[in-house]
Amino acid sequence: MEGKAFCNSTVKEVNEMLNEGVLFKRKCINAVKHTNEVYQRRLNQLKMEYQRLKSESSSSKVSSDARTQKKKDDAMKLLALENDLEKTQFKCMEAKNIMVNYLKFKNHLHEQSLTYKGQLDCLEAEILKQREEMNRLQIMNNDQQLSKEATKDELQKREELLYKDSKERACIIASYRKKVKECKAQAEKVDIRDQITLPEKLSGEAQHIITRMEEEDLKKISTFEEAFRHISETTGVTDIQEILECFNSQEETHQHLLKLKEENEKVLLQLKEEKELLSQQFEEMKYFRQAKHPSDQQALQESEQHLQTQQQKCDAAKERLDWLLKTLHTAQAGVEHLANKLQHISLSEGTVPEVDPDSDHFVLELMAQCEKKLLSLHKELQGKDVAGIMKELEKNKLYIRSEEKLSAYITRAKPPVDQAHDPLHDKNETDEGKAKVITREALKLQSQLIIDSHSKRKTKMKMMKKKGKL
Repeated sequence: MEGKAFCNSTVKEVNEMLNEGVLFKRKCINAVKHTNEVYQRRLNQLKMEYQRLKSESSSSKVSSDARTQKKKDDAMKLLALENDLEKTQFKCMEAKNIMVNYLKFKNHLHEQSLTYKGQLDCLEAEILKQREEMNRLQIMNNDQQLSKEATKDELQKREELLYKDSKERACIIASYRKKVKECKAQAEKVDIRDQITLPEKLSGEAQHIITRMEEEDLKKISTFEEAFRHISETTGVTDIQEILECFNSQEETHQHLLKLKEENEKVLLQLKEEKELLSQQFEEMKYFRQAKHPSDQQALQESEQHLQTQQQKCDAAKERLDWLLKTLHTAQAGVEHLANKLQHISLSEGTVPEVDPDSDHFVLELMAQCEKKLLSLHKELQGKDVAGIMKELEKNKLYIRSEEKLSAYITRAKPPVDQAHDPLHDKNETDEGKAKVITREALKLQSQLIIDSHSKRKTKMKMMKKKGKL
């Protein structure tokens, strides 16, 4: 019971409880000693009385019956006193043994309290090392997953490219087949004509040998054509050299992927082995500490709970980081798209800082540049007729579309240019033309943004209407 009580208390509380027990036992020993001394005095007094009575009895002549009765009474009293003395001595010995045991236990706890802090520091250092190793392994696992996803994306892109190439090549092969069929038909017609015009002097055996050779050649050609047709249908390539290059590249990618797979499997096996070793060491330490010190078990449980909470926080932070990375990528794509749209607007050389595109501050610099460009565009459009600009842009769009629809071989008659003009009039016209051209290009590029925003508003309004109907 005392051991269980000590398990749930600290070293100071155990020391205080033991000191109180020792004081209580000392008080008990002192009380027993006092009672022992009292009984000893009483015994001495009784002995004195016995001697006195003995002397009195010797002096006085008392009857033998009275003497014997007194002797019996005195003997009974002596026996009772001796029994009491033995009991008190036995209790005193028990108290001394208990006191010795308590002192031993106190010294043992004091020695343990001296080494307890060092053991706790060692355990904390080991836990920190295991956490660092676990974080390192998690980082390695994340890097491998990212590389795996990147390879998957590359494979997907290559498959899409191969699919597109196969479609294009299938169309080309179909056109070539038509041409081959036409050539074959023409060749058959020529062969028929040649056979008709052949001299009839040839013997039957010679004609039979020629036909056999022609049949063998035709069979070989047909087998080669069928094999090439199957390969071209499956791969979508018409040239043999391209087919060989395609197969070689596929073989190289396959070998590279197999190597990556083997390396990843080796790394995973190493990580699993390290994890098993760490778990075994942790379990051994855990059970060793549980068997050695019950108080250490509580500390381990607390540290495990703390570790679980930290892992949960780490998982939550990872999820938050993934979400932030996704939002950052989307924002980066939007900013780059906006920057591409605003490439025509130029800023002063002092306001454009040189930043590495791979750095994290590149997106912020792009946003700052876009903001400056939009502000300059807003200043330029202030006080101008936006509706007129929009109409002019729509007209330009219709004109460009109609020009694109026209075929390339249609030629247009250009208006005649008079070379002899007034020089002053010519200069004025060129200056006005340059000014008009510059303003039109700027207005086209600037109003493109207005059109995009207008179209986005229209789509948003349509979506809102659809939601309201639903």
